[in-house]
Amino acid sequence: MPSLDSLVLYKSRAARVVSLGEKIEIELNGGQRKRVRPKDIVLLHPGPLRDLAELRAQQGDLNEAWELLEGEETTLKDLTELAFDDFTPATAWTTWQLVADGLAFSGTPACIQARSREVFEREQAERAARETAEQDWRDFLERMSAARLAPQDTHRLAEIERLALAQSEHSRILAALGYQQTPEHAHRALVRIGHWDKDYNPHPIRCGAPTGTLDLTVPDLPQEDRLDLTHLPAYAIDDEGSDDPDDAVSLDGERMWVHVADVSALVAPDSELEREARARGASLYLPEGIVSMLPAGVTERLGLGLQEISPALSFGFRCAPDGALFDIEVQRTWIRVERLTYGCAEDRMASDDAFFSALRALTERFQARRIACGASRLELPEVSIKVVDGQVLIRPLPRLKSRELVMDAMLMAGEAAARLCLDNDIPIPFATQMAPEPGEEPTDLAAMYARRRCFKPTRLSLTPDIHAGLGLPLYTRVTSPMRRYSDLLVHQQLRAWLDGRDLLNQQQVLERIGEADAASLAVRRGERFSNQHWKLVFLRNASGWEGEGIVVSLEERRAVVLLPELAMETRVRLRDEVVLNQRLRMALNEVDLSDLSASFRILG
Repeated sequence: MPSLDSLVLYKSRAARVVSLGEKIEIELNGGQRKRVRPKDIVLLHPGPLRDLAELRAQQGDLNEAWELLEGEETTLKDLTELAFDDFTPATAWTTWQLVADGLAFSGTPACIQARSREVFEREQAERAARETAEQDWRDFLERMSAARLAPQDTHRLAEIERLALAQSEHSRILAALGYQQTPEHAHRALVRIGHWDKDYNPHPIRCGAPTGTLDLTVPDLPQEDRLDLTHLPAYAIDDEGSDDPDDAVSLDGERMWVHVADVSALVAPDSELEREARARGASLYLPEGIVSMLPAGVTERLGLGLQEISPALSFGFRCAPDGALFDIEVQRTWIRVERLTYGCAEDRMASDDAFFSALRALTERFQARRIACGASRLELPEVSIKVVDGQVLIRPLPRLKSRELVMDAMLMAGEAAARLCLDNDIPIPFATQMAPEPGEEPTDLAAMYARRRCFKPTRLSLTPDIHAGLGLPLYTRVTSPMRRYSDLLVHQQLRAWLDGRDLLNQQQVLERIGEADAASLAVRRGERFSNQHWKLVFLRNASGWEGEGIVVSLEERRAVVLLPELAMETRVRLRDEVVLNQRLRMALNEVDLSDLSASFRILG
């Protein structure tokens, strides 16, 4: 039991007993007093201790005491007398601090163990290593703060990269430097220290989209009967620079053919190629390049027009005067394809080329039917974004009749395939879209912007239904099997039907579409955010950018403004009244690439 003015230990702190009773009153450094239970304190010295200031460090030979007692037990009093030849509150406190340190001694005041030399030296080495590591850590943080990293620092930055790529939720480094724990702040930090290039695009990886190229074996084309259509002119029409042509069109009198790369000839269900395509969902189209859903060997062998004669899965049909499709068939074919750009096709259409005039007549019938059924015609600005040698090139996509023609031809193939599958009980994913609330056909940009927001996304379903946006009662996607898994799946089902083999059942189709749809969602997000990223890089590099904006929506004290030359929308605060479709002169304020945002102001 302690007495008045004795030295006691309270939660590792020195204290002096100032009164006794049912509870003991103690004084701590700074004059603070507390009433505690007897079991809350441990007696170190009976006193008298008049003032805690007396507990100054004392000079003694504690190392010699440890060497004498190595491996043995002792008490605080005996150890103190051995080291100091005196047992006072000050020497007792000095001794206890050494015991509490735990290097040479451990235990309680009543039972102290002198550590063995082996344990002592091991602990000493571990402490030295910890101190070295802590100093290294402090030095690293100083280099991070100054943005002057050393070569040995690179491996540490992996944890910041994981946060920047949304692969983890925490970075000890950023926490120590006072950064918020978000991918955006991690991105900003990596650029600031020069670990990431200022233009680095993290969004495909951050969204979980596939970014690695495939190195899988591509089998040979099987020997099988194919309908020879090489006598018919066939044209694959695409953007300039496209290197994966997967569809073409030809005419045989009144019969129209839409030829599609016969990917299912090489990619069988449940093969390694098919499983990889399913896991990816779709090819990833980025301004800086393409990450394909399938190995390059598939495109090299099957891309239409890349070889003198190409294998295809061809959809043949006729188009009635009212735009309805009939006499539908699907065939494995050989075709001879000529590749054209949209510009070249536009020129041939303008010159009254016989082939394109006939093709246009058929597609216009079909288009008129779609429009009569409520197809939406939203002519919102579109752009092509490319990164070439580090330079961002943004080119508005003109409204070409050739694009419209090709789009309608591909939609015709989609409706024909959907109808063929429905009529023959072939389970496939139908592309459907529910109709929005009725409204007038928009004729100006603001109305088109508002109308687009009324449509829900296209979804894939085993149950056939309308696609309101396209104005079709029935539709499936079949013209991009090298780029989209759902198209490949329809091809596989059609090929099995043609061969008389067992089809995948509805449950199997549903499971495959579910897996691929989740993956393709990541691809679409990666593409959308990447396009925004490179638009912002373009703006940041275009010092003092100015351009035209069109008001497409009004909010409280703000307006949504569309920038046509960038196909980009922004919100700006209003000082003066504006009206929908009003043209404004806009100027860039600033770009925050890590936050994927930019601010603009209205000039004048």
